[in-house]
Amino acid sequence: MKFGYQTNTWGGVVGHPAGVTSIKDLYYLANGSTEEALKDISEAGFKGFEIFDGNLMQYKDNKEEFKALLAKYKLTLIGVYTGGNFIYPDILEEELTKIEEVAALSAEFSARHLVIGGGAVRSAGILESDYEDLGTALNKVQEIAEKHGLIPTYHPHLGTNVEAPEQLDKLMQHTTIDLCPDTAHIEAGGGDPVEVVRKYADRIKYIHFKDYENGEFLPLGKGHQKFEEMVRILNEAGYDDWITVELDSYEVPKQGAEISRSFLASFEKTQMAN
Repeated sequence: MKFGYQTNTWGGVVGHPAGVTSIKDLYYLANGSTEEALKDISEAGFKGFEIFDGNLMQYKDNKEEFKALLAKYKLTLIGVYTGGNFIYPDILEEELTKIEEVAALSAEFSARHLVIGGGAVRSAGILESDYEDLGTALNKVQEIAEKHGLIPTYHPHLGTNVEAPEQLDKLMQHTTIDLCPDTAHIEAGGGDPVEVVRKYADRIKYIHFKDYENGEFLPLGKGHQKFEEMVRILNEAGYDDWITVELDSYEVPKQGAEISRSFLASFEKTQMAN
């Protein structure tokens, strides 16, 4: 297995301000320096990275600069994280148009994965029909991604209508898109990440590792998540792809990456011994 890191630790998880009034600009965004993130990720010992759609789209008119960063830090673009509300028919086409543009640029930079977050929660609460509408929208996203040669996966996340395991089960029966679990978000939403990995092993095409304890997201090895058991299940299912570490924020981002990479180094030794 190959290990990558998400750039969102550098600047934290925010949204593009233009998205307030323009659906086509409704991107995820980390406010930190992309170059600093790539430098630190490379120096921490990772070989690839995932990036938010908003940070990638900053290079749409300066593609050579982004390619130069990939070469300079010897990193592979693993995937791009994008998303939408997906349950409001009046704006769905705008959201899909945005995702089409993101997917096309991702493919130009040889990304492998398109990771999809989202599924809005209404002010009056979640409707049962929202899961069918979300599933239908994700099927359209799947078509877009595959047209551009990308592997699309859905990422359950706190703050969406797919937080809890029973919500994930409702969604997955309405869509053919595969799954990208975030192990800590699964637990924070009330689920057991080991059981989710076991249940959906045949639909997991990509995964985010993040540790968790006492309501806090942590670098790997600093919480109580059972990564060895999850990897064993994935191996048995024939998983052969990247594992990306994601940590939404950390006081010193590079240090967080180094802690996780150190954990993975000892983890790799254990796997080889077995």
